[in-house]
Amino acid sequence: MISIKCPYCKVGLKIDETKIPSTIDSFKCPKCTKPIAVSLLGQLRSLNKTETPTVVVKHRNATSGTITVLPNSDTPAQTFLLHEGILIAGRKSEASKATIGIVTMDKCMSREHIKIEVKHEGGGVYKHFLSDNNSKNKTLYNNTCLENGEVVVLKDNDEIVIGKTILRFNE
Repeated sequence: MISIKCPYCKVGLKIDETKIPSTIDSFKCPKCTKPIAVSLLGQLRSLNKTETPTVVVKHRNATSGTITVLPNSDTPAQTFLLHEGILIAGRKSEASKATIGIVTMDKCMSREHIKIEVKHEGGGVYKHFLSDNNSKNKTLYNNTCLENGEVVVLKDNDEIVIGKTILRFNE
């Protein structure tokens, strides 16, 4: 838990940083309902004088790994921090329930294409389990197609292909 103050009404708030989804960039103050901007450590953007103050939050388990989207003609480069729990990755859209929404024009990528489960093994060690999430166009893991129900343990520099988009996992 971290303590912050709303930059507008100065009310004190306690925030559980592990429950903040990596996909949000602000939340409403429960008292004055004005938006409080949030940047996860490692994803900071520069502020200019017209922007509202940003609350910087560091996930306790932000070092558990990253997924990097390699750029192509349909998809810009993107990096997502992984945190403990079950994460769904896929094409970002209003209809998607993906916790990792990839900005892309790749229509071969499902909105909820893969599932990554991150488990804390103790002592700062995390294991990452990858499975296809019943996607229409399947998932390639290091050039091998994942079968229905197959779960693999991710290792540093593993390559995942969803649709026509390449993802790289790093610990």
